Amino acid sequence: MGDMLKCISPIDGSVFVERPTADKNEIEAAVARARKAASAWQSLTILDRQSILSSAAECLVSETEEIALELTWQMGRPTRQARGEMVGFAERARHMTYIAHDALADIETDYLPGFNRFVRREPIGLVFVVAPWNYPYLTAVNAVWPALLAGNTVILKHSHQTPLCAERFASAMARAGVPDGVFQPLHLTHEGTAALMQHNNVGFVAFTGSVSGGLAIQKALAGRFIGMGLELGGKDPAYVRHDADIENAVTELASGAFFNAGQSCCGIERIYVHEKVFEDFAAGLIFAARDLELGDPRRETTTLGPMVRPAAADFVRNQITEAVRAGARPMVDPKTFRSDREGSAYKSPQVLVNVTHEMRVMTEESFGPVVGIMKVRSDEEAITLMNDSDYGLTAAIWTGDEEAAISIGGRVETGTWFMNRCDYLDPELAWTGMKNSGMGCSLSAVGFEQLTRLKSFHLKTTT
Repeated sequence: MGDMLKCISPIDGSVFVERPTADKNEIEAAVARARKAASAWQSLTILDRQSILSSAAECLVSETEEIALELTWQMGRPTRQARGEMVGFAERARHMTYIAHDALADIETDYLPGFNRFVRREPIGLVFVVAPWNYPYLTAVNAVWPALLAGNTVILKHSHQTPLCAERFASAMARAGVPDGVFQPLHLTHEGTAALMQHNNVGFVAFTGSVSGGLAIQKALAGRFIGMGLELGGKDPAYVRHDADIENAVTELASGAFFNAGQSCCGIERIYVHEKVFEDFAAGLIFAARDLELGDPRRETTTLGPMVRPAAADFVRNQITEAVRAGARPMVDPKTFRSDREGSAYKSPQVLVNVTHEMRVMTEESFGPVVGIMKVRSDEEAITLMNDSDYGLTAAIWTGDEEAAISIGGRVETGTWFMNRCDYLDPELAWTGMKNSGMGCSLSAVGFEQLTRLKSFHLKTTT
C-alpha cells in the first residue's frame, strides 16, 4: 500500500473521501492482470466488444443522480449542472461504440490479380489513461471507450480530486461483463504515475491536464517509442462580429465563460467584439454575470459553485487584481456575492473591459470565472488577436455569414472552430489542439487511429 490520497471537498473544506495509492507491487500486479487478460479480449469480435461496452455505458447512465451528487462534493459543480455530464458521457460513449466497426475495419487496396492486400488495425496493448477532475467522465470516455473497443486493455488513473469516478467506471465495467484485468482503476502518486508510464508493457498514454503536466509526460516517456495523446490547456477566444445575433452571443458566451466556474479547457477566456456592437454585447454579458447565483452547489438554485480549491480561486483573484492595476475595469462587484472572499474557493464571476494583451488575464490560462472583452475594428484585427496566444484548442465566431465564418476560421490557429456556439465537443468531429494545447486526436473515427497500430498484409495467392 502506498500513500493515502485525500479528496478535499471545495464545498466546505472537509475530507470527502480517502483512498490508499498503489505501491510498486500493486502496480506490477495490475500490469500482469492486464497482460493475462489481453489475448481473450482481443479475440472477441468488435461486435462482442460493442455489446459489452454498450451495457457498461448504460450502467453508468443509470447512476446519474448518485454520480451528480458525488461530482458536486468532489469538485464543486452545482448538482443541477453535474447531471449534464452524464448526458455528454452517454452521447460520446454511444457514438464511439456505434462507429467502432467501420472505424476499425481493414483498409482495402485496389484490386490486383493474384494478390490479396489490406491494412489491418491491431490493438496497441495496454493503454494508460490519466484523466482530470474538471470533467472526469467526459474526458476519460474519450480515451477509455475507443481503446477498449479496439481490443486494448486499459488502466485508468483519475485525479486525486475525483477518485470515485474511476471506481464508478470499474463497477460499471464489471457489471457489464468486461473480463477481469481488461479495465482497471488505480489511485497513484506522481511517482507511481511516472513509473507506470515507463513500464515496458504500456503501449500508449492518454493524458488530459495542464501544459506542465504534458511536459512531465513527455519527460517520463523520453527514450520510449510509444505514442501519447496530450489534451492540455487553452485560452480560447471568441469573436462577436458586427452582424452577430447579440442576444444569442450573450447567452452562449456567458455559459462558455462561467459554466463549471470557468474550469474548462475549452471555456471562453477572452472575447473580441466589433466596435459597432460592443456596447450592446458588453451590457448583456455584464448583466448575465451579475445574475449568476454563487453558493452551495447542492442547492438547485445555485448556478455558480466553488472552484476546485481556494488556491485556484486566489490565482484568478490575483490575475484580476493585476489587470485592474494595469488599467482594466471590473464590471462586476464581488461584494454583491457574499461567498466571495480571499482564501475561499467561492469566486464570483468577473467581466473585465479596457483589457490588453499586456495583461496576464488575456494571455495566461485563468481556468476560472473571469473573461476579458476587447473592442476591435475589423475581422483582420480580431484574427490577429485570436492568434496572439500560446494556445490553440478552440475558437468561436458569432456571425450571420457562414462564408465569412469559414474564411476567418481557415486563418485562426485552432483545433476546433465554432460558429454561433462554443465550449462543446461533438463526438463526430476530431478533438485536437495546436501549439501548447497539446498533440494527438480523440473522438470521431479518427480518434481510433492513435489507439491502434497498422499491419500490412501482402498475400500472393497465385504463382
